[in-house]
Amino acid sequence: MTSNPDFLPGSGGPRTVLFVAFPDMGLLDLTGPQTVFWAASKALAERGVPGYVRHTVSLDGGLVQTAEGVALQTVPLAAFKGVKVDTLIIPGSPDIEHVLARLEPLTEWLRRKAKSARRTASVCSGTFLLAQAGLLHGRRAATHWAMCDLLSERFPSIKLDRDALFVREGPVWTSAGVSAGLDLCLALVEADHGHDIAMKVARELVVFLKRPGGQSQFSELLRSQTQDSTTFDELHLWLANNLGRDDLTVETLAEKARMSPRNFARVYKQKTGRTPAKAVEVLRLEAAKRLLEESKRNVDQVARMCGFGNEERMRVTFQRNLSVSPRDYRKRFAT
Repeated sequence: MTSNPDFLPGSGGPRTVLFVAFPDMGLLDLTGPQTVFWAASKALAERGVPGYVRHTVSLDGGLVQTAEGVALQTVPLAAFKGVKVDTLIIPGSPDIEHVLARLEPLTEWLRRKAKSARRTASVCSGTFLLAQAGLLHGRRAATHWAMCDLLSERFPSIKLDRDALFVREGPVWTSAGVSAGLDLCLALVEADHGHDIAMKVARELVVFLKRPGGQSQFSELLRSQTQDSTTFDELHLWLANNLGRDDLTVETLAEKARMSPRNFARVYKQKTGRTPAKAVEVLRLEAAKRLLEESKRNVDQVARMCGFGNEERMRVTFQRNLSVSPRDYRKRFAT
């Protein structure tokens, strides 16, 4: 039996879930969560347990075209006036900065409806709609890694978690980019119906129930090169070739960047969103992941080559960042 406080076996009837569509939304942002709740309903029906009543809705109803060009049939929001809604799912858009200005009527509806819904969740840049509706003021939240800076700039009161796949803050859930919506919705199902049902859904969809790591599973060097400044490009390339050194301190990095340690630490955090120590850790982690995936070196050798010193220190870092040990990581991802 799960210890999750939200899980009440056999309680109540079917839960109503509204998937809120709008023009130029991301297709997978919506259809991924829909598939999770569909699979969960199927698994629950096999056990004679009420599942989820699912509706795709939009402001005016009718066909709504996604950013990818696929049109989805929707029901108007007005049809759910007075209906008890359990969960609201809000997708994002790859062009959210420009789309957001056209969505004031939708965010106003969301502001009102979220008060009566049990929970509200966003996928990818759908976080911006929740923020515009005032649902994230002072809360932790996640969004697509490429949109983190824009979210912080537009909504500075949000406590942004840049590495999380999803974040739960009370009745509000937010997720990172696109496919992270699957992770979030599996967690919603697990909160409702326990580990066994969520695991059954994950197996059917051939995904992890809880995948290792956060959204920082993309290249850190690539990330650093996509910032609005090339200030530290040379330093990052030097770091990538010197991760095995045991003296990668702020002082050493500042000297390489030809800056004072204090000024370097301040400017580096400002430009990259990370402290120098965290950047070294993440670059070492990425290098270790690559070696575990592609080489036949043993785990202790990988730890020393990447600057962790020993296997135990690397294991602690893997657990902290990826929630998996280096050996388990290799079993899952080695080629």
